[in-house]
Amino acid sequence: MLSYQICIECNQRYDLDDIIYYCGCSGLIEVKHELDASLRWHDKVSCHPGLDPGSSKSGVWRFHQAVLPIAKPEQIISHPEGHTRLYQRDILSKWAGVNELYLKHEGENPTGSFKDRGMTVAVTQANRLGQKSLACASTGNTSASLAAYGAQAGIKTLVFLPKGKVAPSKLGQAIAYGAELKEIEGDFDAAMAQVLEASKEQGLYLVNSINPFRIEGQKTIMWELFEQLDWQVPDWVIVPGGNLGNTSAFGKAIGEAFEAGWIKSKPRIAVIQAEGANPFYQSFKQGFKDLKPVKANTRATAINIGQPVNYSKAKRIIKALNGLVEEVSDAQIKEAKAQIDQSGIGCEPASAATLAGLKKLVLAKEIKAKESVALILTGNILKDPVMD
Repeated sequence: MLSYQICIECNQRYDLDDIIYYCGCSGLIEVKHELDASLRWHDKVSCHPGLDPGSSKSGVWRFHQAVLPIAKPEQIISHPEGHTRLYQRDILSKWAGVNELYLKHEGENPTGSFKDRGMTVAVTQANRLGQKSLACASTGNTSASLAAYGAQAGIKTLVFLPKGKVAPSKLGQAIAYGAELKEIEGDFDAAMAQVLEASKEQGLYLVNSINPFRIEGQKTIMWELFEQLDWQVPDWVIVPGGNLGNTSAFGKAIGEAFEAGWIKSKPRIAVIQAEGANPFYQSFKQGFKDLKPVKANTRATAINIGQPVNYSKAKRIIKALNGLVEEVSDAQIKEAKAQIDQSGIGCEPASAATLAGLKKLVLAKEIKAKESVALILTGNILKDPVMD
C-alpha cells in the first residue's frame, strides 16, 4: 500500500516523513492512502499486528492500515482512545423534531474530548520521527490531550493559550500532565499565529489540526459510527464548527469509506457554529467566496475561534457532500445543553451546538423528521460544566 502527503491545491506530493503544514503554493496538506484491493473490506477493523494490549484496544489503531500504516508497534503512543458510545434518547429526538437520532459521545475519550483520536496519531508520528518538543495553540481540549500524550511519550510539550479564556478544568489538565504553558494576550487566533511562528523558529512539532496526521486519527470517529450502525450511514452527521478539523476529517473518512466499499451511500454534513464565532457560516452564506475572520466571542469556548485554519479543507467537504453550515446563539446552545444534560448524557457547551443546530434546521425544513441524524458530542460535561 502506498501512503504519502499531498497538497489539496496543487497536488504536490511529499513523503510521510516530511514535516510540512503548508505547501509552497500555500495549500493545506493531507495524507493519502492508496489501499490495496485486498484491504478494501476485511482489514478495516483489524488490529495492528504486534500491538501491546493497550494499543490493540484502541478505536483508532485498529484502523492502522488506513491511518498510519508505517508506524511500528513500539512507536505507537496510545492511552487507548476511541470506542466511544452511541446513545439514543427519545426525549431528545422529540425535542429536536426527528424520529431517529443518535449521539456519539467523544467526551468519553481518555482526556475527555475527541482530540485524543487525533493526538494519538500526531504524537506517534512525532515519536517515530524523533521529535524533542511538541506544541499547540488551544482553547483547552487540545492542550489537555497533547499534555497527556506528550507525557506518555516522554516528549516536552509547550502550550500556547489565550489568557483568561480557557475553562479552569481544561487548564488544570494541562498543568497536571506537566505541559509548559505560555499565556497569550488575545484570543485563540493570536495564540495560533504565535505557535506557528514558534514552530518555525524553534523547531517545535506542531500538533494542531493543521497537522495532517491529526486528521487521520479524527476520521476514525466516522468509521466507528458507521460500524456501530452496522455500516448503514445516517442521512445527516452534525458537528460543531471551530477550527474545522473534524469537518475536514469526517469528509475525508466518508470519501475513503465509500471508495473502499465499506459504505454504500454518503451522509450529508451540517456544521454548526456559534453566532459569536461564525466565520465559516458567513462564508457559506456568501457561496464560499472568501473567509473573513471575526473577533470570536462565545461562551462555548471550544469553538471560540474566529479564523479557522482548516477552512479550505472544510469548504471542499461541504461542497462535495451537499452539506450545510448554520449558526446558533449562546442562548440556544445553553438550552440544548440543558436538554442533553437532563437526559443523563451530558456534554460541554460546544457539543450542544449540534442539538441546537439540528432543532433550527428542522424548523427551517432543511432536515426532515423522517431523516436519520447523528450528532457528534465533542467534549465531556466536566470540561466546562456551567454555562453562564
